[in-house]
Amino acid sequence: MLSVTDTQKIGMGLTGFGVFFLLFGMMLFFDKALLAIGNILFLAGLAFVIGLERTFRFFFQKHKLRAALFFFGGIIVVLIGWPFFGMVFEIYGFFLLFRGFFPVVIGFVRRVPVLGMLLNLPGISMLVNRVGESDTMV
Repeated sequence: MLSVTDTQKIGMGLTGFGVFFLLFGMMLFFDKALLAIGNILFLAGLAFVIGLERTFRFFFQKHKLRAALFFFGGIIVVLIGWPFFGMVFEIYGFFLLFRGFFPVVIGFVRRVPVLGMLLNLPGISMLVNRVGESDTMV
């Protein structure tokens, strides 16, 4: 069994709050204050969960440099005051950074009883199959 340290528990909470603030900020027509708080909490939570060194190594790998630039550039654009464009850059960078994890997540969600049934619906299954295929490793 995997043991979770107190620091990792705090990181999961920070990451969860960060995602909440990001989604809530987008629901409130791209409120820049909520988006900025969400970005800061998400990054802090990620650093708490996997550690500072591994966070830096993850973001600044040579093959992920373009994705990291889009992601951090989007955060900077949100902090400057253009939340819509910043979130577009940030979401694009997020998908480039984490695209190697999508097949794992989709495989897990397909095993969940109700969600797995939803993913097998005709229109959704075609999209999920395209996203679930990955030719790149993490």
